[in-house]
Amino acid sequence: QVQLVESGGGLVQAGGSLRLSCAASGVTFISYDMGWFRQAPGKEREFVATIRSGGTTYYADSVKGRFTISRDNAKNTVYLQMHSLKPEDTAVYYCAARYATGMRTRTASSDYAYWGQGTQVTVSS
Repeated sequence: QVQLVESGGGLVQAGGSLRLSCAASGVTFISYDMGWFRQAPGKEREFVATIRSGGTTYYADSVKGRFTISRDNAKNTVYLQMHSLKPEDTAVYYCAARYATGMRTRTASSDYAYWGQGTQVTVSS
């Protein structure tokens, strides 16, 4: 049974930093592309960042230069380091996993088969 468990969310002031973690179990982690998505109240879930099984990363324009996605295959964990946080980054952040196939980087939520329960990030102005 695949499980993704996020942690690290919280309340931070604008300009601050947070690091989210997502621990995976029930999968051969190295064979999976991992992604972070977020959903703000009243808005659709949106892509944040992804890291492919081989380590290639891709970011949404809104977070490029401020967020860094990384993975530790020995710990079956993916991270999202967030700096220079803005109030508009406030959302529930979700970790997602998809079996790594194909050459194309996947940014649609429908491309990911497994999801965590989400962790709240609130950035105050």
